[in-house]
Amino acid sequence: MHRPLLVAALIATTGLSFATVSPVHAATTPAASGTMGGNPVPGVCMLSREAVFAQSKVGQAASERLKTLAQQQQQPLNTDIQAFQQKAASLTEAQRQQQGQALQQRMQSFKAQVEATQGKVMEQIGQQAQPLVNSAYTSHHCGLLLNRDAVLGGNTANDLTPDVVSGLDSRITSLNFNLEPAPTGAAAGN
Repeated sequence: MHRPLLVAALIATTGLSFATVSPVHAATTPAASGTMGGNPVPGVCMLSREAVFAQSKVGQAASERLKTLAQQQQQPLNTDIQAFQQKAASLTEAQRQQQGQALQQRMQSFKAQVEATQGKVMEQIGQQAQPLVNSAYTSHHCGLLLNRDAVLGGNTANDLTPDVVSGLDSRITSLNFNLEPAPTGAAAGN
């Protein structure tokens, strides 16, 4: 494996890890920017799970914890990649391929660990949030709940997201977790 491929793979591995938990900007939808509005539709409510994860204290703390764990795990891998790059010219083609493949498998395993951990943490936060979603749904007299992130425009008066974030913040502010082991076959399967 050549240097640019290793570096690109490493950047891709660490970069996509936090995409789902990154902050959501409120003005990304036309409704939030004020270009559309209209009357609230009785019984139709919205919720952004992404915003709940990004804006809640527990979601922000989990994102920071995952980032820290990933960086700690990534350090030895970075060191080994740099060592490989420095000695690659003195290796035979077969040695370069063997060592490059081993590094690529480690990167894939690392990526799978981060993704498995992120999935588990999001599931835990989702379990904590679900009773709050149910309560907000009932108190707003909803008959239909839509994903706010899929709504192109409209009145956001029936957005349950702020209620769920507030309730989650009063319920839980952090989670304690470590990186999950890579799923079996993750390194060979990717």
